[in-house]
Amino acid sequence: MTDHTQPQQPYHPPRPPYEPTRPITTEPGTTVWPSGSGGGHTPPPAGPAPAGPAQGPRRRARRGVGLMAAVAIAAAAVGGGTATLVQRLTAETPAVTASSTAVTGTNVSASSTGTVAGVAEAVSPAIVEISASSTSGKSTGSGVIITSDGEIVTNNHVISGASRITVGTSDGRTYEAEVVGKDPDKDLALIELKGASGLRTAALGDSSKVRVGDQVVAIGSPEGLTGTVTSGIVSALDRDVTVAKDDEGTGGGQDQQQWDPRQGWPFEFGGQQFNGDTGSSKTTYKAIQTDASLNPGNSGGALINMNGEIIGINSAMYSPSSSGGSTAGSVGLGFAIPVNTLKADLDALRSGGPS
Repeated sequence: MTDHTQPQQPYHPPRPPYEPTRPITTEPGTTVWPSGSGGGHTPPPAGPAPAGPAQGPRRRARRGVGLMAAVAIAAAAVGGGTATLVQRLTAETPAVTASSTAVTGTNVSASSTGTVAGVAEAVSPAIVEISASSTSGKSTGSGVIITSDGEIVTNNHVISGASRITVGTSDGRTYEAEVVGKDPDKDLALIELKGASGLRTAALGDSSKVRVGDQVVAIGSPEGLTGTVTSGIVSALDRDVTVAKDDEGTGGGQDQQQWDPRQGWPFEFGGQQFNGDTGSSKTTYKAIQTDASLNPGNSGGALINMNGEIIGINSAMYSPSSSGGSTAGSVGLGFAIPVNTLKADLDALRSGGPS
């Protein structure tokens, strides 16, 4: 049987009502088709004509663009949500800013705030080693520079009875110093360097804001090891610590100078004596207790918070006695005079001490 079915003619799309725009060739292998209308020649076919309508590829392209736009909108929405979440978290946990971390005198940078290394780098130049000489010998302590021309705060027991005081700074310079004022009842003293200027100073903080568990750094010269840095936490507050005091005219100052500095500073707590006899002339103050390692020579040095602010003046430590009669090293029981006590007493010290 003869098949009279006509052969299938290839489909030719109708001629567009305008001439396709001539392609723009930018470089070999890259062709760009303008989107606007205009005259030109029909581009050479890339292959056989598509089986579907001529508008198919264009429609698919438009759907693709629409899909990409939808994805972009969704991504923007997610990004906005993320930004909102970050903003909320930031609002709940305030970010550290330069204005809140810049500490007058110590200059703790924002990137270093909260680190022991950052605090040590910032505050160490404001901590000095004090050597006090008397007829009974020589003792070593520490001090904190509070003015650029050389006012230094230390413990009264560090300089009590001294006939000569020399101070070594962190950059290796040595100065002679004289006593400006002292307050034996608070175990505080103020000395001043001769001929000093342009010194790095420490910032005095607020000890009323100190909490048990706060991280702290101690800097001083234990056993004459200048610039020693230790760290720990605030173990307790308002400890009633009793220490011997200088009572001029009764020989109290001489008694203080007779103690071996390696034995630690004698103090009492809870009715018990530690590191030796405090003698008959004594005073009691409220102290910050810390487990940062303190040793003989740390007296008068700084207890510092993580913003680089002085919160206490280290003044006493407990060191258990060994079988040979000497004392061992720090066991994490140190005490510091709150800095607010110092600030309240500073004017009196500058005037020579309480009347």
